[in-house]
Amino acid sequence: MTVIKVAAAQTETAYGDTQANLDRHLDHIADAKRRGVRLLVFPELSLHGHSGGKDALRLAMTRDDAAIRQIAEASANLQVSFGFIEEAPGGQFYNSQATVANGKLLHVHRKTMLATYGKLRDGLYFAAGPKPESYAIDHEWRIATPICNDVWNPAVVHGLACDGVTLLAVPISSAREAVGDGFENPAGWDLNLRFYALTYGVGIVMANRVGTEGMLTFWGGSRILDPFGNTVARAENEEECLVVGELDYEAVRRARFLLPTVRDARIYAQRT
Repeated sequence: MTVIKVAAAQTETAYGDTQANLDRHLDHIADAKRRGVRLLVFPELSLHGHSGGKDALRLAMTRDDAAIRQIAEASANLQVSFGFIEEAPGGQFYNSQATVANGKLLHVHRKTMLATYGKLRDGLYFAAGPKPESYAIDHEWRIATPICNDVWNPAVVHGLACDGVTLLAVPISSAREAVGDGFENPAGWDLNLRFYALTYGVGIVMANRVGTEGMLTFWGGSRILDPFGNTVARAENEEECLVVGELDYEAVRRARFLLPTVRDARIYAQRT
């Protein structure tokens, strides 16, 4: 599977209304399947809302929740990555991103770098997850799902690239007002994503939400980048949509041969 068709679901989340958000997920999944998508990425906390942490006692799900099973069952021949508040044993709550396909839960990443700056309050409600891990679709595409602020720590992305990741599925929940004066989130994310794609020769699917929640305005900008840092597809406005494009593993090979960042990192562990 040299070429993979991927999509970012740029959605507007109804705060705390899991059923409404589930229905929205199922609609986008059906659309993605009609369009031949193999990997569909939803934004951070897409089942609950950006500020859902403060209502974790009401909203949190375990990994066997009926909503997660329903999304998994709808994902025939399609990998779907979506965000939820995870309740783990011992009364611990995580900002998590699940990936499902063909009725099964394939992977869960718990956000590692909790955002506690500006108007962001992850650390008040969630436990920090361990070092991000990845999973393989086949011998070419190895995927990781770092969540929003995870990608603002270069060491996290460096480690994933050196671990053999060839595609980053990046769910975010980014508002214009989140950080503070002097920092423009849309421009910052543009620079950040192009830097990682180009530096590590990795494909990227970034899914951000739209709409408002409280005093926050979410700007969308969902996109797909190739391993040379070029934009393959991008949302044209701040409305709900599906951003679809193709990534070619041959481009990953060429990019990493021409700019051998991963090879020269020395800590690269060859996967067999």
